[in-house]
Amino acid sequence: MIALGDVAIIGGGCYGSFYATQLAKAHAKGAVRWRRLLIIDRAADCAIVPTLPTIPAAELVVSEWGAFLDAWLDDSTRQDDDQIVPSPLMPHLLAQWLTRRAAEAWPEHSVSMVKAEAAVGTPFDWLHPDDGVRYVSFADWLCPTHCVEPATCPVIAAPRTWEMGDAVVAWTEARRAERPTAGPALFTCRHMVHGVGMYRARLAFEGFQALATQMAGTPDGADLVVGSVSACHGAVGVLRVTSDRQ
Repeated sequence: MIALGDVAIIGGGCYGSFYATQLAKAHAKGAVRWRRLLIIDRAADCAIVPTLPTIPAAELVVSEWGAFLDAWLDDSTRQDDDQIVPSPLMPHLLAQWLTRRAAEAWPEHSVSMVKAEAAVGTPFDWLHPDDGVRYVSFADWLCPTHCVEPATCPVIAAPRTWEMGDAVVAWTEARRAERPTAGPALFTCRHMVHGVGMYRARLAFEGFQALATQMAGTPDGADLVVGSVSACHGAVGVLRVTSDRQ
């Protein structure tokens, strides 16, 4: 049996409801257990509400996602077995959280997300014109809904020879040659059980520490590459801390 701590599902709509009910099925089969299952949605009447009483140790947290993460991602309370279940359509939430943390840590600096200008080089590689996040994928085909990204790709019926984390690491190394750059802080969603993927909550603190270590060496400023990725797809952002003296 897989033993999890507190599990935070981002969203109580169609995706979050699917993940919560899949976890409940896995729990009923003895495949997984958790301390608490938190479903976070700003709507008190979101889709998960009718089935919530049937899910063990589950509760709806009515909150904006960013506000929830600001309160929940506390280094003194989050444990190694706490997990986040992301939604495929959510914003780059952990990059936003890291931006807020950096602004608190270096108030005398300018802190913001900047455009991830350079291409990663994947078959799908698109820079969002508004938020500056680069959205990437190794798939130039339509993937199955809720694909768990097995070793053999179900679309091409051939081995999956790619790993998005490796591509983001290589992209970060190229950025490091241009300016002080930490990371990448990778939030890699992996299949855990019954079609549900997640990543460790404490990765957030590790990402912040990578930036803090870089800033200790280059106090006038640094970048942090932040990737919310799976094996096949991802969102890549650049958090920049800049001294006002520059």
